[in-house]
This record gives sequence, C-alpha cells and structure tokens, in this order.
Amino acid sequence: MIKMVSWNVNGLRACMGKGFMDFFRESDADIFCIQESKLQEGQIQMELEGYRQYWHYAEKKGYSGTAVFSRIEPLSVNYGMGADPFDKEGRVITLEYPDYYLVNIYSPNSQRELARLDERMVFEDHLLAYFKCLEEKKPLVFCGDLNVAHQEIDLKNPSTNRRNAGFSDEEREKFTRLLEAGYVDTFRYFYPDRTGAYTWWSYMFKARQNNAGWRIDYFCVSESLKDRLKAAEIHAEVMGSDHCPVSLVIE
Repeated sequence: MIKMVSWNVNGLRACMGKGFMDFFRESDADIFCIQESKLQEGQIQMELEGYRQYWHYAEKKGYSGTAVFSRIEPLSVNYGMGADPFDKEGRVITLEYPDYYLVNIYSPNSQRELARLDERMVFEDHLLAYFKCLEEKKPLVFCGDLNVAHQEIDLKNPSTNRRNAGFSDEEREKFTRLLEAGYVDTFRYFYPDRTGAYTWWSYMFKARQNNAGWRIDYFCVSESLKDRLKAAEIHAEVMGSDHCPVSLVIE
C-alpha cells in the first residue's frame, strides 16, 4: 500500500509554527505534497529523514509554490508543464514512478469579481493537454488545491456563491471536462453523497467553527487505477492552515 497526503499549507513557515511537523510525522505518508509553500530557495531547512525533497518555487517572493516529499525515489521529476506564466509561479510538479505519474497542482485562484478567470481557463486547457501527453506513457494520480468546488454538495452555500471564484460555472465545467477525460475524484468514489465534507474554510465569520466550507482539495486518478483505490479521506481536524490535508491510499 502507498499512502499519499496533500495539503495547502498557506505559507509553510507559518504552518511549521502551527503543528505541521506533528501531522507530517503522524500521517506517516509515503508521498506528501504541499501547495502554497510561499517560499524561495534557502528560506527553510526541512529535516525529513527518509524523504527526498522536490521544490518548485515561484519567481515572485512569498507567493504560490509547491513541493513533494517522497520516501520512494522517483524515476524522473518535472517542474512545470511547459506553460508560462504558470511555470514561473511554481504551480505544478510531476514525479514519475514505475506504474504512474504523480502530479501535484496548485491551481490559480480566479480572484474577486473573477478578475483572473480568463487566465484560469488557459491554465485548465494547458493542464488537460499536459495530462494527455503523460497518459500516453502511464496513468496519473493528481492532487492538490484545484481551487474549485465541483458540485453543489461540495460547499456549504452554493446558491450565494454561484458567481464567485471557485464556484463559477466556467471553473466547474472545466473540472467536469477534466474528469470526463478519464479521471476519478477519489473522495466521491468512496463517498458519493457525503455532505459537510470540506477542505477549506474562510478565516472570517467563524467559518471553520460552523463548518461553512468548500471542498477544493482533491486526489484524482486515471480510470485504470480505480481498482487499486483503498481509501480517500479528508482530515478536517488538522489545523495549521485555512485548508486541511486530504489523503489517498492506493494498492
């Protein structure tokens, strides 16, 4: 069994001060992905015994960034997806393992008034094209903060958020299209009807206390890996960020 964890830490240095290492050790993951590290090279030294570290930093300071910590040595590592400006923002890392690729993603936020929606749509098109290239060789596991609540069941207040970033019709349609290209949302595979299952809560209005959240962090796999899925969980009890970790166990 391989256990994978994904967590948008919303600034790794801040999260380190709020129990990151406790959860890291406790989770005992084989592969641990983070998003929104908000770091430049040399700003943190992580002593993670038994893990190899792969970092993709954004050029802009204190912004975006992804990392993967893996006990299993990958066959290859690729930073970015061959698409600017997104590659300069450190949004995608791909690790190749013997029988699948693992892609760690931090999707751009469409922002207030959907100011960055057009750019987000371009990102989605690049991502799907990139996946199709990888799929020619082997199946995929992809994870991360995809910045979209796919269905109404995936957020507390769908009706009032319809035109907001992360729940616009355009973003939801892109995610539908992505899944239709041959991928499985692993949490919904195990829990198709579970409500109140969220991975992000606003810092305002006691949102987390009231569980007024959104499910925008995912593990998805190629259809061909579906029979190897053993568990997918949301760890809502884990604090340290405005997101909580999600995990996947695969055979």
